[in-house]
Amino acid sequence: MPAISWKEQIENSHIDGATALAEKEISRHESYIRSILIQFLKHKMAVAGLIVFVILLLVAALAPLIAPYDPSVIQDEFSAPPSDKYWLGTDQVGRDVLSRLIYASRISLAIGFGSVAIYVAIGTVVGAVSGYYGGKVDMIINRIIDVFMSFPHLMVILVLVTIIGPGLGNIIFVLGMLGWPNVARLVRGSVLSIKQMEFVKAAQAAGLSKRQIIFQEILPNAMAPLLVNATFGAATAILSESSLSFLGMGVQPPTASWGNMLTAAQSITTLKSEPWLWIPAGLMIVITVLAINFVGDGIRDAFDPKKK
Repeated sequence: MPAISWKEQIENSHIDGATALAEKEISRHESYIRSILIQFLKHKMAVAGLIVFVILLLVAALAPLIAPYDPSVIQDEFSAPPSDKYWLGTDQVGRDVLSRLIYASRISLAIGFGSVAIYVAIGTVVGAVSGYYGGKVDMIINRIIDVFMSFPHLMVILVLVTIIGPGLGNIIFVLGMLGWPNVARLVRGSVLSIKQMEFVKAAQAAGLSKRQIIFQEILPNAMAPLLVNATFGAATAILSESSLSFLGMGVQPPTASWGNMLTAAQSITTLKSEPWLWIPAGLMIVITVLAINFVGDGIRDAFDPKKK
C-alpha cells in the first residue's frame, strides 16, 4: 500500500477540520431549534391555542365533508331553533347555520393568511432597505410610514373597500396594503442592530452584494419578531374582516363569513329570541383570535433569550 504524502495528509486534515466544523455548526443549529421548541411546549396556553388552530384548519379544509348541508341552499324551515335535524338551527332565509359556520372558517382563515402574507412581504423588504441603507433612504421611508400610520385604520379600510368594492379578494388586498408599516418599523429596528454585528462585517469584507447581505445574512436573523408580529396580525385581520362584514362592506352573501353571520345581531328581536343566529359566529371569532394570540405569545416567549 503506497504511503500517503505530506501534501495529502495536510489536505485530509483540512477536510476533516472543515467537516468537524460543519457538524458542530449543524449540531448547534439543531440544539437552538430544540431549545425553542421546548420553550414553546412549556407555554400551556400556546400549545392549547395551536391545537385549536390546527382543528380549525382541518375543519376549513374538510368543510365539504363535514358540513351537513350546502351553506347556500335554502331549507324547508326559516329561523328554526336548534334541533336534531339542524344542530344550530337555520337563519331567516332558511340556510343551515352549522354549515355556514363551517364554510365561514375558510373565509376568515384565508383573509388572515392572505393579508398577512402580503403585508409581511412588503414590510420586510421596505424595513430591510430602510435599516440597511440608512441616510436619506431611511428618512424618506420613515416619513412615508408616518403618513400611512397617521390615518384612522378602519376608516381608511372602509373608504378603500367602498371605492374598489366589497369581496374576499379586495378585502385581502386592502388589509395587506395597509398593514405593512408596523412590520417595516419592526424589521428596520432589527436590521439596525444586526448590521453592526461581526458576521455582517465579515460578509461585507468577503465581497457579498448588498442584496445578498440583506436577504441571506440579516433577514434570517430577524425572523423571530417577524413571526410574532405575523401571528398577531392574522388575528387582527380576522377581526377587521368581521367588522367590515358586520357593517355590510365585507364578504357579501350568499358567501358565508362569521362577520356577515353576525349581521343578524343588529336586530333587537334576534338578539333576544334567536341567539343561535349570532352566538355561534361570535364564539368562533373569539376562539380563533384567542388561539392565534396564544400561539403568538408562545412564539414570543420561545425566542426570548431571557426565558431560556
